[in-house]
Amino acid sequence: MTEERDGNASEEPVELPIEDFLDLHPFRPKEILEVVDSYLEAAVEHGWREVRLIHGKGTGFQRDRIQQRLRDHPLVESFRDAPASRGHWGATVVHLKAAE
Repeated sequence: MTEERDGNASEEPVELPIEDFLDLHPFRPKEILEVVDSYLEAAVEHGWREVRLIHGKGTGFQRDRIQQRLRDHPLVESFRDAPASRGHWGATVVHLKAAE
């Protein structure tokens, strides 16, 4: 993942602090699946078994794209829409497989 500066992509990746949730709103649509993949890898490395991806409600397009990716993701055990208190269908809760 790279950061845009003056319209040009930087060659160096941007280090983001990792938390047990990821808000995808700041990312461009074309970056989201790559960001999700990288985030899930980092989450497993941190030993987390559950994380939340915040994609927003909107038309449901991003939710569908992300959940399609999660269906066959090798690090994902299961996923579901978040409960109402954690974003409802504007977020997806992901249960990760244990690190090997």
